[in-house]
Amino acid sequence: MKKVLTIAGSDCSGGAGIQADIKTMTANNVYAMSAITALTAQNTTGVTGIVNIAPEFVKSQLEMIFEDIFPDAIKIGMVSSPEIVEAIEYELVKYKSKNIVLDPVMVATSGSNLVENSAIKIMQEKLFPLAKLITPNIPEAEVLSGIKIKDEKDMERAAKIIYENHGCAVLLKGGHSINDANDLLYENGKAKWFFGKRIDNKNTHGTGCTLSSAIASNLAKGYTTEESVQRAKNYISDALLAMLDIGKGSGPLNHSFNINGEYAKEADNE
Repeated sequence: MKKVLTIAGSDCSGGAGIQADIKTMTANNVYAMSAITALTAQNTTGVTGIVNIAPEFVKSQLEMIFEDIFPDAIKIGMVSSPEIVEAIEYELVKYKSKNIVLDPVMVATSGSNLVENSAIKIMQEKLFPLAKLITPNIPEAEVLSGIKIKDEKDMERAAKIIYENHGCAVLLKGGHSINDANDLLYENGKAKWFFGKRIDNKNTHGTGCTLSSAIASNLAKGYTTEESVQRAKNYISDALLAMLDIGKGSGPLNHSFNINGEYAKEADNE
């Protein structure tokens, strides 16, 4: 079984962050591991508190993982302080990590800020060059590219700017009112569109975490970047179509929509 590591923050309500990553990786048939960068007090309506993990302890988590169960791919999510960014970079370089998918998380689905402004710049300097792929949404891509994105031409221009500035492939997610969930992959100087129909489901808490984790899972299994993106989009579409509806705000996806078996049937009968 392939192994995938998520380096991210914890979401106590289970819809995003580490919890969403582990659910997604398990559903995509890889062995999930985690290094937690922050604890958050949040639910589907918002974030009320963030406690960063000490950088040295983040390093300790990573060392224990790399020295025992070396990951075939890595997903990086919420990294909320410059010191934690530097700790992660040190370990990734030290162990010559591969297949890194970085989701530059800046704001939660609920609109709450998750990352210190000072961490964004150092993340670009330290972690982007190590990544195989980064997965910004429209607001994040506007920050990273320095341009306003109003249409698909702007998406292509922004993705090219980010690619040329940092040397990593870019999956620019178009779900923020630009189009019908069409995403743009910019890799090796070429643009590739992935077309998708917008699903009428208000419950999108953790979609970014889920997508990047699914991509990392498929890279670990040996698929190309393009194949991994398509397979991840298929997974997240099905998870949205399952129409899970829990929580008072923007609820989570049903990450386990395709899990069946003896124990599931037994539970259904209780």
